[in-house]
Amino acid sequence: MFDKYPRYNMMKNPNRPKLRFLSYLLALPDVKKHKLKVTKTNMKGIKPPYILLANHNAFLDINVMSYVTFPQLLNYVIAIDGFIGREKLLRHIGGVCKRKFTTDAYLVRQIKYCLDHKRVMAIFPEARYSLCGTTAIIPSSLSRLCTYMKVPVVMLRMHGHHINSPFWNLTDRKVKGVEAELFPIIAKDEVGTLSAEEVNNRIQEAFKYDEYTWQKERNIQVTYEGRAEGLHKVLYKCPHCGKEYRMNSKGIFLYCEECGKKWEYTTLGELKATEGETEFSHIPDWYEWERDEVKKEVEAGTYKFEGEVHVSMLPNCKKFIPISNGYLVHDMNGFKLTGKFEGEKYEVVIPATSTYGVHIEYEYLGKYGDCVDLNTLDNTYYTYPHGRDFAVTKFSLAAEELFKYYQKKREAK
Repeated sequence: MFDKYPRYNMMKNPNRPKLRFLSYLLALPDVKKHKLKVTKTNMKGIKPPYILLANHNAFLDINVMSYVTFPQLLNYVIAIDGFIGREKLLRHIGGVCKRKFTTDAYLVRQIKYCLDHKRVMAIFPEARYSLCGTTAIIPSSLSRLCTYMKVPVVMLRMHGHHINSPFWNLTDRKVKGVEAELFPIIAKDEVGTLSAEEVNNRIQEAFKYDEYTWQKERNIQVTYEGRAEGLHKVLYKCPHCGKEYRMNSKGIFLYCEECGKKWEYTTLGELKATEGETEFSHIPDWYEWERDEVKKEVEAGTYKFEGEVHVSMLPNCKKFIPISNGYLVHDMNGFKLTGKFEGEKYEVVIPATSTYGVHIEYEYLGKYGDCVDLNTLDNTYYTYPHGRDFAVTKFSLAAEELFKYYQKKREAK
């Protein structure tokens, strides 16, 4: 049924990056507008080939990376939906295609090819924009990859991009004084001498960041009048009454439609209750409380969502193919998507033990609302739940907590 659609050619070798000077010139306006400050530490002697890891908060990341590393040749790992309608261009500049949250042997081959040809291999291992300006899960498999490649590993840690255009509301808030730190995780003289465990510890440490703490420490005021709008996509559960999926936002306020509790989102990036107790003034604290609430459901074995969803698929990078409605279940077993396409039944199963996370989108492409995309090695299914009794943020948290739950059970045996 789906086999008649050609798949993206993952085996084709990545191009030698071209238009490098043009990408640098295109990055300059953003860099200047946001008054980027760059700090390079212990980078002397580190030249291609090396792996460049970076945190991921906004599209501004790409321009900052292009600017900071110029004139070195960069190949980039890019999600397949980024290639839609521009495969030729992205291949031309060195793009390497990836389906998110899949174990992909093809990608390892492509990374080695780029490094063998004396290039920089740029990877955003968080695999998505950060939901609330803090570190997403970094898989331990990344340290094994870095150890295997036997080249230096460099970190590009950027600050201010989430504050300027958070994932839940991409409006440019004209934040100035964004920062970029460039430093080695594995220095040139350490290549081949470190264990995967030591490399993993260094990677985890390098990826520690908190955008809201950064904003407060630098006293960066954001006066955008719609700065709270969209925040309810991340903070979907009310800490006052405990109700899920009834949070909303407008202007500078976040509020619960169930109990009426309201919080102001201040110019300094903090939350302040308009009446009564401020349960969480720090946005990441609210998010981590939601994680704990999901974890309780997972540990009790009661976590479950099921409902109708609109479905589109992306077998290649030409265009989305609508499949109409399907039925999505996310429970202790993982994801299961079923439905009919062209009169035939289909089923997509992604076990909870097979993936450490799942990719989500808010108001994806402005068509069907919030989205969970389910990736296999040869297709991606974009699912849009109906109604309002769901939060794609909860799917994301649950996928992470389910993976950790089963991993912990395996280790205990």
